[in-house]
Amino acid sequence: MSDHPRAFPSKTTLYAEWTKLRTLPVTGRLLLASIALTVLTGAAASALVTCGTEACGHDPAEISLFGVQAGQSLVAVLAVLAISGEYGTGMIRLTLTAMPRRTGVLAAKAAVLTGLTLGAASVAVLGSVLATRPILLRNGFPPDPLTSGSMLRAATGSVLYLTLIALLSLGVATAVRDSATAIATVLGLLYTFPVLILLVSDDEWQRMLWRLSPMNAGLAVQSTTGLAALPLSPWQGLGVLSAWALAALLAGGLLLRKRDA
Repeated sequence: MSDHPRAFPSKTTLYAEWTKLRTLPVTGRLLLASIALTVLTGAAASALVTCGTEACGHDPAEISLFGVQAGQSLVAVLAVLAISGEYGTGMIRLTLTAMPRRTGVLAAKAAVLTGLTLGAASVAVLGSVLATRPILLRNGFPPDPLTSGSMLRAATGSVLYLTLIALLSLGVATAVRDSATAIATVLGLLYTFPVLILLVSDDEWQRMLWRLSPMNAGLAVQSTTGLAALPLSPWQGLGVLSAWALAALLAGGLLLRKRDA
């Protein structure tokens, strides 16, 4: 099937994709579960770490937002199901017949998914910061205003991180079409690099793998201490994740255009 060169989604396409994702039975449950898991994991991590001095070696922002590493898995699952579910039921054929601009369909899915993830991620991150602050203070961490520049950057970056994970997952799912394969691929991309970094003893290889890792590099945006020692700056690290997400979406869009539904 041919595709029109204009990929920007129409209002009709956006509304159709919004309706499909909103009425997907697992959408609400996965979003609520990702919020709860993010907040609870952050609170648990905060309760386990103490700080006896002003410079105790722990980054309070990273600890407060540690739950993002858990919540991202549910965000990835939702993003995968946003398109792979249609392949599983065969509904993708009806979708592409009704809306033949295939890249427009993918762009609409990405736009709707971005909006939902931004909303849920904002609630999750804000909930984590508010829930963990009294715990960290009780465990000896120095008070850091919630509106400080470093904390705002860490929180905002964490919201963007989760949104980029969703877009990365959508691109991968579009490319491979199978839910289980897509979820395994995304989680493999996220968690394989950290394991390899631990297994490699050479410092230069560790730094290179860190720079390439979508999770390690992306989560650098949470760092508020020891920035000079990072292989990449916080925003550069988020840029690495952005490149992964863009590459996945481009690959998925190309395959969506070229092959049969």
